[in-house]
Amino acid sequence: MSESINHEPYKIPARNSNKAYEAGFQLSELASNKKAPDSVSFEPQFFAEIEIDSAINTSFKPAPVPPPTHPAMDEKRRIFKSMRELSWSNHSSSYQNANFYNKQMQNENSRIFYKQAVFMKDFEDDFTETFPFSAYFPHYQLMSYEQLRTYFTWRTKVRNGYIGETSLSYVFVYIYELLNNIGVNDPADGLNEMISFWNVYKFYDTTIEKYLLKWIKDYYIYYRLPKPFQEFLCENRLQKYYSNIVEYEPDVNFDFEYVSDLSKYKIKQSSFYNEQTNQLIRDCYNFVLSKLKNLLKDVGIEFKDLILQPSKSKSVWTPFRGALFYSTLQQPDRQVVLSENEVYLCSQNTWYLGTITTLESGKHLIGYILKHMEAVLRKITNYKKKLSANLNAVNDEIQQKFSAAGISLEEVITEAVQEFYREKNKIVISVSASALDKIRLDALGTQEKLIVPENDNIILDLGSFMEALPMNEEMKEPKESTFQSEDKEMDIPTLAPSHSSAFTDGWTSLKKALSETERNALSALLQGNKDIKQFADNHGVMLEVLADSINEKAFDHIGDNILGLDDTMTLYDEYREKIIIMVE
Repeated sequence: MSESINHEPYKIPARNSNKAYEAGFQLSELASNKKAPDSVSFEPQFFAEIEIDSAINTSFKPAPVPPPTHPAMDEKRRIFKSMRELSWSNHSSSYQNANFYNKQMQNENSRIFYKQAVFMKDFEDDFTETFPFSAYFPHYQLMSYEQLRTYFTWRTKVRNGYIGETSLSYVFVYIYELLNNIGVNDPADGLNEMISFWNVYKFYDTTIEKYLLKWIKDYYIYYRLPKPFQEFLCENRLQKYYSNIVEYEPDVNFDFEYVSDLSKYKIKQSSFYNEQTNQLIRDCYNFVLSKLKNLLKDVGIEFKDLILQPSKSKSVWTPFRGALFYSTLQQPDRQVVLSENEVYLCSQNTWYLGTITTLESGKHLIGYILKHMEAVLRKITNYKKKLSANLNAVNDEIQQKFSAAGISLEEVITEAVQEFYREKNKIVISVSASALDKIRLDALGTQEKLIVPENDNIILDLGSFMEALPMNEEMKEPKESTFQSEDKEMDIPTLAPSHSSAFTDGWTSLKKALSETERNALSALLQGNKDIKQFADNHGVMLEVLADSINEKAFDHIGDNILGLDDTMTLYDEYREKIIIMVE
């Protein structure tokens, strides 16, 4: 040192002394100023100056820093490390900025989980300790080393048939694996494993039930299982959880009760439909529909597709919502119908959910079938009132489909009704073999009795024969036809049709029988009123009921109908002049 400087030693004040406080306060106050002052006074403060002579040798040497020590990595740790590295190398660029509850975040977790699950699908463990685990959307990445060993040891036991109780988060990880078809042979095997696990674990915890009920249905839809879902439910006694699906008929049978409510033509309100004819009408409808459906099926048309179709309004549907599921299958375009309110439609690998609706054109088609069928039945059974159905009530597009298939809807219904009626009324005679033998023996006996010697005379008691013949009530004589014996001729009575006497003044009595509304309706028709349906609606009566009532009274008084009913009422030309006179 070039110059020796003497300094007086200074004792550093205690931490809680006033001097230390004042010195510290001034320094902190100075540091808190945003703008440095022009000059700083260090007078009230105390400093110590220390100089180190570089020429002085010292024996101090810094101790070397030892390298960090890690426990030896066993094989299981190495596997877990490789599994975790899948997460580090597979995150998208936006993963770090995504919120945990964000849909993109969940999709990322699902994708990572699937890759890690495939990597660990055959891993087994025999860890002797148990560490609990709890997480929302649990997956491998959230587990510690001990929790991973606990989970895979428990899974190993489950796969070997022993299902023990564990943390619920471990249970959901296992279910997520099954939903992704991890550790199973095929989708059908995965579903059976899920059901078997549920049947046992519900005795430990029922929490998983509400989730599995949704995911089992999604599983059936997504994986295209060959067995019908209703059959699967019945086999596993799950009907009570899916009552709307179990009760739904995938192939609508269109029974009479169903279509009578659906139809635009209300056949149950027809005068022809009563206690005596209702079974005839129902049986005839079933026969006609069967014929029609078979004809359409032969040309590749499903009858139900003409009546029912999925609604146009639908929403995007995501399978296995609430689970870590990563879709890896390329789904073909298809439709899965579970009930009227659950129609799942896949288009370009995207799923949609909709409902089934009844087409207006379908209601009109059903209406025409019922009405034309009834019209033919009325004619065959000689019902006093006629009825006609207008084919134009059927949608043009549907008519074109029938025409392109070479099917005449009107002819098919007519021929089917006629065939049904013939089959219903044909007489079937059944004769057993034993009965035939008896008839043959009786015939031989009768033949022997009828053999008469050549010289024997036949005596015919004509008086007794005449007394035995039924006589005409007025003439007391046998009716027409003859019976000859020797040279004499006798009348033999035959049955003659009875004819009711004609009405001498039927139109006058008909006029009295008609109500004011019915007479006004006839008057409106005479005046060319084409909107007769509006007339009926204004008077609170159905058009068909109004027409039937008029024709029924006409038949009772003049012996015939006076108008026809298609889409509207029309007067028969042969009665027009008499109707004009009657309603004046």
